[in-house]
Amino acid sequence: MSDNFLEPADETQIPIENPMEQMPGLCGHIRSKFQDSENGRQAFETKWLQAFKNFRGVYDSTTQYRDSERSKVFIKITKTKVLAAYGQIIDILFSNKKFPLVVEASPVPEGIAEFAHLKTPLDDIVSDPYGYDGDGRDLPPGAMQATEGLDFLGGLDKRYQNGQNLAPGPSLAGEPQISPAQKAALNLEKHIHDQLMDTSAVNVLRNSIFEACLLGTGVVKGPLNFNKRVHKWKRGENGREYVPYEKTVPRIESVSVWDFHPDPSATNIEDCEYVIQRHRMNKQQLRNLISVPYFYKDAIEHCIAKGTNYEEKYYESTIRDEDTDPAYKYSRFEVLEYWGVLDADFAREVGLEVPSEVNHMEQVQINAWICGDMILRCVLNPFTPARIPYQVIPYEVHPYQVWGVGVAENMEDAQMLMNGHVRMAIDNLALAGNLVFDVDEASLVPGQNMDIFPGKIFRRQSGVTGTAINGLKFPSTANENIQMYQISRQLADEETGIPSIIHGQTGVSGTGRTASGLSMLLGSASLSLKTVIKNIDDYLLKPLGEAYFQWNMQFNDEAPDIEGDLEIKPRGTSAVMQKEVRTQRLTTLLQTAINPTLAPFVKIPNLMRELAISQDIDPDSLVNDVAEAQVFAEILRGLQQNAQQETSQQTQPSDGQQGSVGQSGGTPAGANPNDSSGVGGGQIGTGSVPSAGEDNFTGTDQGSET
Repeated sequence: MSDNFLEPADETQIPIENPMEQMPGLCGHIRSKFQDSENGRQAFETKWLQAFKNFRGVYDSTTQYRDSERSKVFIKITKTKVLAAYGQIIDILFSNKKFPLVVEASPVPEGIAEFAHLKTPLDDIVSDPYGYDGDGRDLPPGAMQATEGLDFLGGLDKRYQNGQNLAPGPSLAGEPQISPAQKAALNLEKHIHDQLMDTSAVNVLRNSIFEACLLGTGVVKGPLNFNKRVHKWKRGENGREYVPYEKTVPRIESVSVWDFHPDPSATNIEDCEYVIQRHRMNKQQLRNLISVPYFYKDAIEHCIAKGTNYEEKYYESTIRDEDTDPAYKYSRFEVLEYWGVLDADFAREVGLEVPSEVNHMEQVQINAWICGDMILRCVLNPFTPARIPYQVIPYEVHPYQVWGVGVAENMEDAQMLMNGHVRMAIDNLALAGNLVFDVDEASLVPGQNMDIFPGKIFRRQSGVTGTAINGLKFPSTANENIQMYQISRQLADEETGIPSIIHGQTGVSGTGRTASGLSMLLGSASLSLKTVIKNIDDYLLKPLGEAYFQWNMQFNDEAPDIEGDLEIKPRGTSAVMQKEVRTQRLTTLLQTAINPTLAPFVKIPNLMRELAISQDIDPDSLVNDVAEAQVFAEILRGLQQNAQQETSQQTQPSDGQQGSVGQSGGTPAGANPNDSSGVGGGQIGTGSVPSAGEDNFTGTDQGSET
């Protein structure tokens, strides 16, 4: 439970002056809704208890044993499957150390230009680029709408307030340009990721995802305001001084399904008229609420003075493994937190300042806390627009319920079969491995101890003939039971979609005996969780990202450069594809993009980021954005020019070594003097022709006498 809560959006709202006078009506209304929700989820509580017991390896009290059964062994395959599913999901979502959530500009942004550029003389030459003469369209090149000043930059207007030459639209002259919509999206994404990391949101999501795998449903609450203490040091007169300060940040919490009571008639969280969260608080936790805005001090002190009122539910001793101090049930307070609608007239009756434009036929969203018959807090919903701050994650979607279906429920029958056949195998082996004795007591002296051990002596009656003690051996049926166990285990694989190879099954045969086959099996196992990851995308990541977006728009005044027509996109499903296949496809596309004809049609930066993600590499640490890429391109261009200059200098002979055609000692162009092949290094140079009488002259002197 958070110690900090959002204050009402309307700071002029007056809280209830005397909440004790308004208690019966509102408290009765909330408790009635709470009872309806409890009644509506009883059937699911039974399934959750069974799932938890199968996970822990505990037989239900209703399990019946035969008198002949001795073995009570429990095979914890449910625990193995749940942990395997949980590990796979966590690895898919958080393997690259980056939250699987991105913010992108809308395909056609509204209120902010998609591109902006510096005006050039060419802008005055180009006229009417979108239509024909006389159509009345007076837009600059690339503009989406006629704008004045820098309004088209959205929240980035302050950053570019001195850039009076900026105009909407892409540059036609090749001048520098920016993408305001994309820049706002990147800024907002950075803010959201920083907020999630600062509040350890990944750990919160892990808890909720684990409960979704086990019980079928996980719940996340928030984001709500949280005053985070920032540790800061500064240099003073006496050295470094510790000067901490508090910073308001959004924070999420994991809520157990056992404490979550939604509208029983709803099929999803958006359809809920109300949600009630049940808190178990000790005296100190309840007292701490006094310092939280809009909590009533008198009501809290009255509850503390009255004493604890917590009553333990029937399932709590089971989920605590019945090893908790019994005093636990008597030392807590039950506090109900209500988020939902209330009739406008009813809200006015309990003292809320409902806007006058809301008529008596309408409903308003409120947030109320009660303990016993006392109102601890009652305000209008502080969010704009009003929303219930919970995200419900189904492992598998139940089409007619808020609650989902988990791994344990899917394999409940298979778990029962495995336990039954293993118990029978053990009991049978106990019989088959020992002798059962047939004793003729009339042949033995009465009163003897019938225990059998090595060296045991039995006394026979005098004169009695025949065998007094016969050993009987029972046949073994363990092989048949073990075979049925293996079939049940395969059934569990099919029911859960989690092959045993994922959690370390040995003795894999067939396709899994080769490296490529094993990789294929592992890839198929990942794809079996694609539906689950898609549910997490749709029911957790996307609404959570939108909630953070709304929080920043409403409460984060320190970041004005995040405004724009933006979209929140989860990235969980994109990581499900088999990594080897995805990497190969992206590499092929990158090779295609090298073609100068096709390169302008491919978003190279996005392609490089996706390629890094497919190999579990943080793209931010390796992939440059457009501006950084331009800088590095200039650096590489300079390095290439320097390398070319050095190469040309090395290939040119010096003045003292350069020979000329026709000069003795000179090397013909292209010839290799060290080449002993006789082919001149691939080229034959031209030299001077020797005259008669000179060395190397082999011709005939035509001018001499014969």
